[in-house]
Amino acid sequence: MKRKFIATILALMFLTGFVDVARTDEILVAAAGSLTDVLKELSAAYQSKSKNTVNFNFGPSSTLARQIEEGAPADMFFSADLAQMDDLDKNGRLEPGTRKNLLSNQLVIVVPSDSKLAIASPKDLLKSEVKKIALAGPPVPVGVYSSKYLEAEGLWDQIKPKVVPVQDVRATLASVESGNVEAGFVYKTDAAVSKKVKIVYEVPINKGPKIVYPVAIVKESKRKDAARDFLNYVQIPASKELFKKYSFVVLD
Repeated sequence: MKRKFIATILALMFLTGFVDVARTDEILVAAAGSLTDVLKELSAAYQSKSKNTVNFNFGPSSTLARQIEEGAPADMFFSADLAQMDDLDKNGRLEPGTRKNLLSNQLVIVVPSDSKLAIASPKDLLKSEVKKIALAGPPVPVGVYSSKYLEAEGLWDQIKPKVVPVQDVRATLASVESGNVEAGFVYKTDAAVSKKVKIVYEVPINKGPKIVYPVAIVKESKRKDAARDFLNYVQIPASKELFKKYSFVVLD
């Protein structure tokens, strides 16, 4: 009887330890809206091999950075520009040594897929047929990138009266898809996932602003080990190929 009791206790101890080892960590990644599709697919592949669970808070990088600065929960931050990450870094909000510049992108002008509008250059946005242009307002990165490009081309002051400010790049895409505007500036990666728009002009990479997507672990994270595991996963060769599949440029 005594032996059975001891065996039962040992079994319970083993099971308790086993359950603890198998315990999953659930991390929250604050990520730019333009990363929505690729990160959902990437996280599904990661979770099929890992004990950890990945949840996302997608939105404008500027909004996400402000939320993190104000203490909102997040284990990782994946921004669409350097400025938002720089601000958090300066304020000591990032885990030292975890920041990486991972991706780049390209600006494009899109119109509804059934549009007959001919746009061979950004100057064509000045045509009378183009009455409304959707553009995410600063400090949203795609809006900053686009306005800087138009300023460099000497077109911003003329185009600005036509601009319809929207929340972020996905809202820009939705505005063009619905036909509520004649054109919009989005990332090439966003245009690639929509069948309701078509690219009519690609901003040459050597003429457009340098677009960089940095990623880092948030210093206040309570699940740094799991966050590091996912951060490592987004940098493996298979993940890099997935980013390329979605038209991102992978930075070495």
